[in-house]
Amino acid sequence: MINKLAKNLVNLKKEFVLNYDGTSQIQEIIPTSKSELFPIDQDELNLLHDFATKNPIYYNSFEKIIAGTSCVVYEGDINKYWLNSIQHTSSHAPFSPTWIMSGYVMSLFAKENGYSQIIDIGSGDGRIAYCGKILGVESYSIELDNMLVDLQKSLTTNVNFNPNCSDATQFDYSSLNLTKPLFFIGGLAQMGGLELAMGVLNKISVDPGLLTNVGWAFAGTLSKKYHTDPKNMAGWGSFIENNDLQLIQNISLPTAWSFNESDETQYVFAKPL
Repeated sequence: MINKLAKNLVNLKKEFVLNYDGTSQIQEIIPTSKSELFPIDQDELNLLHDFATKNPIYYNSFEKIIAGTSCVVYEGDINKYWLNSIQHTSSHAPFSPTWIMSGYVMSLFAKENGYSQIIDIGSGDGRIAYCGKILGVESYSIELDNMLVDLQKSLTTNVNFNPNCSDATQFDYSSLNLTKPLFFIGGLAQMGGLELAMGVLNKISVDPGLLTNVGWAFAGTLSKKYHTDPKNMAGWGSFIENNDLQLIQNISLPTAWSFNESDETQYVFAKPL
């Protein structure tokens, strides 16, 4: 189901890009109802829309039929959150969100692969942790920026995804009683993600038992704008090899920053050798 959802979402996004004539800074789509292309529980779909509707980064929405699929288009502006997120001296990556539907697909990967917890590192508005929670996976959101954490807390009325305002490289993960967590690292390797991942890895490595059960999800890119990693894997190959990890799967998904790119964002899932 994961590969099917990811493929169908990418195809829908490409069709949306071809016909979109708006001028918003960010834009994304969510199907309105369960279908053969998107066999998602309707209650879960409704909660995805609820997240977007209540999220202050979106200022406009409208219904649109895209390639035969009824969707809601959400248009937004992240400027003030982006600017606030880069002011911290210990910030590793500025706020630029993945699509809500992409967060759902990745959280579904965590659930179907038996992970007990989702830890969303550099979580922005908390959308990945939110998606994990609606899928029944215990989720935690770790975000350095206080403005973004306040935004997250405003979205926890119906779905508590445990927002934490903290530097993820200094956070006490033992306080969460983790068993088999999947860590989502926010940020491309070339844009601070590498330092963020290394900091989290160093922090949890004090517990060897936990370290052997940890899964990782890295945001990668194939864009020629960024320095390529000699081991490839969308920028994460050297980190994966140097830290005794192995690739589980690579999933292409839409994000805010890849909207006008020919290639989608590559999410690289890895686990210990």
